Amino acid sequence: MTTKLFGEPVQRLEDPRLLTGQGRYLDDLGRDALAAAFVRSPHAHARIRDITVDRALDVDGLVAIYTWEDLPGRVGEPLPLLIPHPALTHGRTAYPLAKEIVRHVGEPVAMVVARDRYAAEDACALIEVDYELLKPVVGVEEAVQSGNLVHADVPGNVGAHLVQEVPAADGRTAPEMIDAAPHKLEFRLDIERSASMPLEGRGVYARWDADDGSLRVYSSTQTSTSVRMAIAAKLDLPLPSVEVIAPDVGGGFGVKIVHPWPEEILVPWAARLLNREIKWTEDRREHFISSAHERGQVQHVRVGFDDDGRLLGLDVTFLHDHGAYTPYGIIVPIITSTQLLGPYKPGAYRVEFSSVYTNTVQVTPYRGAGRPQGVFCMERTMDRIAAYLGKDRTEVRAVNLIQPDEFPYDHRMTFQDGRPLIYDSGNYPESLRMIKELIGWDSFEEERARAAAEGRRIGIGIGCYVEGTGVGPYEGGHVQITSDGRVHVSTGLTSQGQGHQTAFAQIAATELGVPIERVSVVTGDTRRFGYAVGTFASRAAVMSGNAVALACRKVREKALRIAADALEADPADLDITDGVVHVKGTPSASIPLATVAVLSNPLRYAFDEEARRATQFATPASDDKPPVSEGDEPGLEGRDYYSPVRSTFASGMHAAVVETDPDTAEIKILRYAVVHDCGRLINPMIVEGQIHGGVAQGVGGALYERMAYDEHGQLQNASFMDFLMPYATEIPHIQTAHLETPSPLNPLGIKGAGEAGVIPVAAVIAGAIEDAEGITITKMPISPSELHDLRRDTTREQE
Repeated sequence: MTTKLFGEPVQRLEDPRLLTGQGRYLDDLGRDALAAAFVRSPHAHARIRDITVDRALDVDGLVAIYTWEDLPGRVGEPLPLLIPHPALTHGRTAYPLAKEIVRHVGEPVAMVVARDRYAAEDACALIEVDYELLKPVVGVEEAVQSGNLVHADVPGNVGAHLVQEVPAADGRTAPEMIDAAPHKLEFRLDIERSASMPLEGRGVYARWDADDGSLRVYSSTQTSTSVRMAIAAKLDLPLPSVEVIAPDVGGGFGVKIVHPWPEEILVPWAARLLNREIKWTEDRREHFISSAHERGQVQHVRVGFDDDGRLLGLDVTFLHDHGAYTPYGIIVPIITSTQLLGPYKPGAYRVEFSSVYTNTVQVTPYRGAGRPQGVFCMERTMDRIAAYLGKDRTEVRAVNLIQPDEFPYDHRMTFQDGRPLIYDSGNYPESLRMIKELIGWDSFEEERARAAAEGRRIGIGIGCYVEGTGVGPYEGGHVQITSDGRVHVSTGLTSQGQGHQTAFAQIAATELGVPIERVSVVTGDTRRFGYAVGTFASRAAVMSGNAVALACRKVREKALRIAADALEADPADLDITDGVVHVKGTPSASIPLATVAVLSNPLRYAFDEEARRATQFATPASDDKPPVSEGDEPGLEGRDYYSPVRSTFASGMHAAVVETDPDTAEIKILRYAVVHDCGRLINPMIVEGQIHGGVAQGVGGALYERMAYDEHGQLQNASFMDFLMPYATEIPHIQTAHLETPSPLNPLGIKGAGEAGVIPVAAVIAGAIEDAEGITITKMPISPSELHDLRRDTTREQE
């Protein structure tokens, strides 16, 4: 069997276990634990006048009820603002349980602990909260115009305001370049709010050991190590006394990178206080109204360009809705403002945003994290320019592309990681050529004519993007080869279905020359690896993948050195194949890695046959050489960390052909094509799966999914009966092609791929609908009824 598995479409190692019902998710744990439930605000904005628990005290099985007044010290303080920024001048975070004022429907007001969830919910229903209703603020424009405040001490509801400007080569600003341009356009774009919907909601299970003062917490999280630190800080516990484990996690998509959630503090706190195991699992309505949303922005664009469509100046101003609180800072609008540039040279660029408070669920990253909004803005701009000049849309894009010989390309801006926005590698003209060929761009007019002859309307759209991936500050990896020849890999970041057990095993198998069946991978368990940042921003493969590779190289170097002593050879003359160290060209002169692992750990006691080989009378003695070499540690293992100088930048282009029904305005995607460049591919099949899943979410965001708030701040579609998502029948067959431009920034030459599929879909679909209908599309998502109304309004305007 070959052990050079990097780049091979290895089937996912985790799937047999998960597909046969052997997964171990949060709610599978703690079957005998007490259950927690929460009283949540039914109002978007209100003052809490009184909380009465008398009726709930009679519920059979009730154990405890807590309100904010019961929370001691740090537990009762506001939750942390995770990512401060100088522009976030008025950052605000929630209390674990509401103190005096609630600011969105679903904010937790009281916590109940009971024998089981049924009793806990019964008690919640009997707790009476007296509210004084306050005027809610709903929507970004109302936030800046109404005069009503979400937080009394935040003027104009503006939490953050940021401007970044990059002048032209001659020093002129974007407004100056636009004013002097031969052609200019100005328009508005709208992206509505949506949210991630993982199959498994959030959840926490905690148990306290009073004998040794230790706390073990299981959380359905994207960052177990950070949850651990937050819990230790809030509960005033020594960090080594806290363990946090992410079991199998049924999807995250960004919502579970937020930490600590109120429940991640309150459940462990109550478990310690009561000295009982306690568990809380989020139900679907709670996920709608109490977790996090994303996407909502209003954008204003001014652009100046020449006769070829070349950008001379671009000025974008947008309002970003961050909901009632800012626990994750302003990462989302920062990403929008920087990733908006895509694969293009914008001339002079100016971007300004205000991130505002509303009485709605807080906004934190959701797969794509600000990029879909930015790409929608730029790609709609490209389509507008092409329409204005009467040019092919791909021609306008082509004249603006960064060329292969211009890398690294410095946009002279600051990215979300605080590092310079410098693209490391890419070949955007080749991507454009490939996507045109894959979708059949040049022959589409013939296809359109055939469809028109049948009374059908079809259109074609394209969208290009660049995605910053692999953001720092670091990740680590630990690799150990045990005396049975097995390789044990651990890393601190968590998994939510990305195929980490397979991809990291492929890296280890390739680096160490062992069969992949001998490699096991553990993620998200602070008992195995205590320091990590988390899984987000398409960073796992880049960060932990390189860390695992570096750790493997340490182990490999040590293994060759020990084997060289045993074989009386030079380490440079040795190689490892199928788990056996051998002299190159002389396979008979060899030693299994299992034996090398034994030799790396000299023993006094023989507890099995392998251990016997490492005892003092079984190995040749040396008068002048200690059993363990100076500077070495016992065992065949290594640990290393990877910290990037800056982000890597993946890229891609999508195209689609859609059909719009002349009578019903129903929108159907006929074909969808993707060209993607994430550097060297670890596993093409896993990357394709990531792209397919991302496109499916993108289709939902383009045609179905939206958070429909009314003027009272009530979410009108907080269930799967009302919140539309695409079925498999709405997702087209997706054709994919890969371009590999290795990143020069990391040892493996890889870039991230986790969010690529979702990023340009709304822009692509908008362009295709516009092409089919001849109607300008400025808002997404778009429904058949909205398209019908656009047709009607356009007809009236033409009359």
